[in-house]
Amino acid sequence: MSCANTQDVAITLHLPYPPSVNHYWGTAGKRRFIGVKGKEFRRAVLEVSEGVQKTEGRLSMRVELYPPDRRVRDIDNITKALLDACMHAGCYDDDSQIDELHIIRREVRKGGGCSVTITALEPSRTGR
Repeated sequence: MSCANTQDVAITLHLPYPPSVNHYWGTAGKRRFIGVKGKEFRRAVLEVSEGVQKTEGRLSMRVELYPPDRRVRDIDNITKALLDACMHAGCYDDDSQIDELHIIRREVRKGGGCSVTITALEPSRTGR
């Protein structure tokens, strides 16, 4: 797990494989809360992103997923945990800032992983 800030790329984070939305939330009666796996993932993102400068404005996020095994997974099920954890870690103020989201599934890696690149968009690309 690591991170980098460069001029062209605002933030790059190398993270563990995110929990699916099914494992991110816990419930107690009608109350919903972030479950154990969600909290563990948030802590990992917070640790990796320590010292990273917050990205302002409209954003693009590129996600490369390296599944831990060959089980069938829906890649859209990881976005909630990933975007929320990056927001919680201070990479940006709110995940509503993200106008572009690119998710790519890569080869299986032992233990799994995730590479996230967050870039500020030029105003001409946002339509806002």
